[in-house]
Order: sequence, then structure tokens, then C-alpha cells
Amino acid sequence: MSPSHAMIHAPILTLLQRSAPGANLWVIAIGSALILLLMISAAVFFIRRAFRHTREQQLAPVIDATPGVENPSAFMTASMQGVIQKLREQERELERLHKLEKERADIRERLSEEVTRNMPAGLLLVNATGIISSANPAAEQALGILALGFRRYSEALGEESELTRLVGECLASGKIFRREEVEHHPPSGDVRHLGVTISPIRKGEGKVTGAICLLSDLTQLAALQKQVQLKDNLAALGELSAGIAHEFKNALATISGYAQMIQAEATVGDVADSAGKILEQTRSITHVVTEFLKYARPLDISNDSVPLDSVIERVIAEVGEAHPRVRLRSEGQFGCIAGDEGLLRQALLNLVRNAAEACADAPNGGRVVLRGEFLNTDDGAWQRVLVFDNGPGIAPGAFRKLFNPFFTTKASGTGLGLAVVQKIIVQHGGAVEAHNRPESGAAFILTLPLGRTSPVAADKA
Repeated sequence: MSPSHAMIHAPILTLLQRSAPGANLWVIAIGSALILLLMISAAVFFIRRAFRHTREQQLAPVIDATPGVENPSAFMTASMQGVIQKLREQERELERLHKLEKERADIRERLSEEVTRNMPAGLLLVNATGIISSANPAAEQALGILALGFRRYSEALGEESELTRLVGECLASGKIFRREEVEHHPPSGDVRHLGVTISPIRKGEGKVTGAICLLSDLTQLAALQKQVQLKDNLAALGELSAGIAHEFKNALATISGYAQMIQAEATVGDVADSAGKILEQTRSITHVVTEFLKYARPLDISNDSVPLDSVIERVIAEVGEAHPRVRLRSEGQFGCIAGDEGLLRQALLNLVRNAAEACADAPNGGRVVLRGEFLNTDDGAWQRVLVFDNGPGIAPGAFRKLFNPFFTTKASGTGLGLAVVQKIIVQHGGAVEAHNRPESGAAFILTLPLGRTSPVAADKA
């Protein structure tokens, strides 16, 4: 018996001991029954308690796995953990999608930069404040200006530039300019012809927030068109003037013959002097007509291989004899040109003679240099011949008329020398340009297609 049961039975035993002797047997029987009942109750209590403990142990995993209404705190905890787990999974998915979208955006940005950088057309982006926010290498090359980015367009392109005017009008009014052709003067001083398309940048139908400008360099195309037009003009001029010049020569021959007869009969006096003046003027006019025929007559160009180094040697020797005070020399590389040797020699002779006459009175003595260079372009291999001197240079107002027939700055010139040079070079598929040198003097540049023969180096004094 446990101590707690002993405590319960002790008062009952005391009561039985104090009872009367006659009733001892009956009281003992009742007491024994009560004791037995209490022992059975205690046994049942302990058995039920042990059974409940065992059942709780068996049901504990099930309750923990599937919390029900009987365990609300565990159910709420499990539910919150499930929600948190789903939120974490969604957060990881969002991070993955964000990273993927950022990678795609970086790829698109790099692709856009590569396309802009490698596109053959020039691209300028000008914002609403007039700042060039972007410019690709083709734009810098077409404009002849480096580091265009983050500069004001009017300052970079020039305040008086036609391109500046078009960009400003587009920003102000939103006007679109398609396939415009403008002249541009880069810092190098030459003239470039640009094809321009300018369009405004808008947000929907709102106000203009910038302008996009596409540029293409049409300088070579304009020069080619000019050469083609020149060829057509020369052909038409030759057909028209050949007959006129022939009649002029016949008339001059008749006048000269009569003048000679008069001069022979009148040996002294005014008549003889007048006849002499007539002969002098007819010879002068005959020379002009002959030179004009050289310019206007259609050229019959052969297709021989002409080594330029030997042609230049002869030109230098001939001009050197006429101008002994002028130092002439050649340098660089010279190849072979497919064409007519006599005509090419005449063109070079005219240029070198003009250069020597221009610098004959130079303070430190005249100098004329013929320099040969090679060029490789998409159109093939080219020979450049530069003829430059240390004379006073070309007057600014003379550039536009320099190759026009009968335009001259010399007192006794016919004005056909440079016109003939241009005609010969153009007929050989080349071009001729004239510039003033920064040091002093003028420079004439001939560009001719190279022939089939390998080039020859030259450096002669």
C-alpha cells in the first residue's frame, strides 16, 4: 500500500479500535469492504493513467504531422511555415527572372552599341538642350571632327553651318528633313558634301525631346558626278568649237598673208609698222586658237603602260632649263599609268611650269617638289602626284574659276593651261585638285588609276 492510502486508512482503524466490542465483527467487515473498494479504485486509477500515457505516445507523431483543432497553436505554426516557404520560393523565382531580364537588357544594349559603332552611316543624337548625347565613329569621320559627344551642336558644327540650321529647325518645330544635301567645312579647311536626314524624337505626340541625324559623306560621289558632267561638257564643247576654231585659223592665215605682203612692199613708214603689228596680233591669236583646240578637241587616248618616273625626269629637265634659278626635285614612289604618254607629259609640264613661274621670285629661291604616293581604296589602287612650290599661293577668290577656260592671273597667259591639265587627267580616269599649303605656296594633286606594272621608287634631286 502506498503512503497516501495508509494515510486514508489510519483514521478508520482508529475508529474501529474505539468502537464497542459487540460491534467489532460488523465494523471490521464494513471496514474491510471499504478498504477493498479503495484499493480497487486506486488500481483502476493507475491502470487508466498508464493506458492514457501509452496512447498519447502512440498518437503524438500523428498529432504533430497533422495538427487539428485539438492543437491550434501547432496548426497555426505549421501553416505560417508553409506560407513563408512559398514566399521564399517566389522570391527566389523573382530574383532569377530579374537576373535573366537584366542579362537580356545588357545584351540588347551591347548589341545596340555595336550596331551604332559599326554602321557605315554617321549617327548624331542631339537632346532638347542642344547637346550631342551620342555620335558614332562614322559621324566623326564624315564631319572631320573628333570627340563630338557632350558638346553643343552649334559649337561643334559651326554657327553658320547649314547643318546647324537644319538641326536647330528640327528641334524647334519638329520638322523632318529627308535626303538633304549640304556643304560642310571641317576644321581641316576642305569642303565636304553630306547627305543628311534629320528627324525629331518625341514621346508619343508630345513635344520634341531631341533630334536624330543620319549623315553620309557624298564628297567622292559629288566629285565623280562633277567629272562625268565635265566630260559631257568637254565633248559638247569640242564638237562645237572645233569647227569655229578651224574657221578662225583660216581667217587668221589669210590676214597674216596679206600683212606679210604689205610689209614686204612698204619697207618703211607707218604702213610697215602697221603691217608688223597685224602680224604680231595674228600670231598671238593663232597661238590662242591652237591652245583652245588642244582643250576642246576630243582626245584619242592610247592604252599604253606609261612609267611616270621617266616622264617626270623629262619634265624636270625641261622646266629646269627654262628656270635655272628654281630647284626642282622628285621624291616618293611612282608607278605605271595606263594611258597616253604624250598627254600625261603635257599635263605634268603645264603644272610644273606654272609652279616654277609662281615661285621664281621667292626670297630664298624657288623650290618645286613632285612627290609620288600610292592609295588603296575600295575602288582600286591609285597613284597620287603632288606638285607643290614655295610661291605666294592661290588667291582665295580664284579657286572656283581655276580650271575654267580662259581664266588666268598672268599678264600674258591664255588661261587654258590648267583647263587642259584637268581635261587630260579626267580623260585618264583621274582627278586634279588645288590647295594652298599652310607653310606657303600652292599644291596641285593629281590622282590617277595605277596600271598593271609594279611601282617604281624615286628620290631624285
